[in-house]
Amino acid sequence: MNSVDAPAYSPASEWSGRSDGPGPEHARWHSVVRPLDVDNPQAQPGVALLGFASDEGVERNHGRPGAAAGPEALRNALGSLAVHHEHALYDAGTITTQSTDLEGAHERLSTSVEALSNAGHLPIILGGGHETAFGSHRGAFHAQGPLKIINLDAHFDLRTADVPTSGTPFKQISELVGREDFDYSVLGISRPNNTTVLFDEAADLGVTITLDEELLAMNLQQVRAHTEHLCAGEAPIHLSIDLDVLPAAQAPGVSAPAGLGVDLPIIRELAVAIAATGRLALVDVVELNPSFDLDNRTAKLAARLIDDIVTAHFSAVSA
Repeated sequence: MNSVDAPAYSPASEWSGRSDGPGPEHARWHSVVRPLDVDNPQAQPGVALLGFASDEGVERNHGRPGAAAGPEALRNALGSLAVHHEHALYDAGTITTQSTDLEGAHERLSTSVEALSNAGHLPIILGGGHETAFGSHRGAFHAQGPLKIINLDAHFDLRTADVPTSGTPFKQISELVGREDFDYSVLGISRPNNTTVLFDEAADLGVTITLDEELLAMNLQQVRAHTEHLCAGEAPIHLSIDLDVLPAAQAPGVSAPAGLGVDLPIIRELAVAIAATGRLALVDVVELNPSFDLDNRTAKLAARLIDDIVTAHFSAVSA
């Protein structure tokens, strides 16, 4: 379980990374990211990173713990990446699940995301298990109303359980917003890793499904066209990326490694195309488990995705 000694909320972390000299021409994440008080987030609107250090949902779902260390690993991997824009980047700290109190951590996460959204920031949540998505979505929903959810994931995470887990977040969201406003697409679904019950639940809730094998059969132009079709409309978008959608050889450091997975160029094309709509309201990057990573391979891959999403988002909203 998460340590009871860890504070429920930690302020922005100290960032570090490669330094080639002063000035914007040498800018990297570690040199430009600024701390942001999540309880008073009034500042020039920008991207606000918020950690959610939680293993509780994964443990309740009988997975392998370690995702609570994900936020720190993601920050470390982002630190040395070069920044090619002048938009504001913030670190709003980390929320930590206290012992088994996932519900309390979700309350804090929802309140924080709502405050960040109301202040005009794009919250990017660094998980943590996929239980992250319920707390973050609830905050964005309270701030902005119904959102279109696009989840890049090998699993539906539509389980019905007595308590919230990493396998229940989108079922919880459907109950929060109501079926009429539940707009959920999931890309990368592994048929062997989801039971018939889960496929039936998805059909009952009107979920749009793209299997991993269907994505693997597409070229990048087809992937982009498919994404543009899924993003039709004007609703703000919640993009959730479970790193277990990627092949285990590319992303070994996850809570549940994929037997097949969808290759990085396809996942990257999906993520960038979604961000390029200019309608992102919330992003989750979850299930990084540094305990099982190899040479920080998964963390570096996830950091590249985050950087690409931020670049595409800013390019769209600045156009």
